[in-house]
Amino acid sequence: MAPATEQFNGVGRRKTSTARVYLRPGKGEFKINGRSFEGHFGKRPTVEKVVHEPLVAVDAQSKWDVIVTVRGGGPIGQAGAIRHGIARALVQSNPDLRGTLRRHGLLTRDPRMKERKKYGLHKARRAHQFSKR
Repeated sequence: MAPATEQFNGVGRRKTSTARVYLRPGKGEFKINGRSFEGHFGKRPTVEKVVHEPLVAVDAQSKWDVIVTVRGGGPIGQAGAIRHGIARALVQSNPDLRGTLRRHGLLTRDPRMKERKKYGLHKARRAHQFSKR
């Protein structure tokens, strides 16, 4: 029986997106929902920068293969969720990285969510147009 390769998990969340991230020692390959990075997100340099931020912060871009399952939300929320998950998985792989990632603000879950719509209003805060007559 072959030895099990070590793997580290991290769950990241942002807005309504949830990402389960698995880090395995490798050459720096990305798989998101079974597709390549470009296959999932397309050509979006800002999204790519956001997702790779934790690996760049600890200088480990080519040390880990990243396998991600992400659900919900749009591309920006999914990118933030993946970033959060990667940071958590890196801390699981090496607890000494916690300080570096914390300083870059990568371990904090972004609490901003869409505000719910209230009755009597068009949107969360947008009221009907007022007319005197």
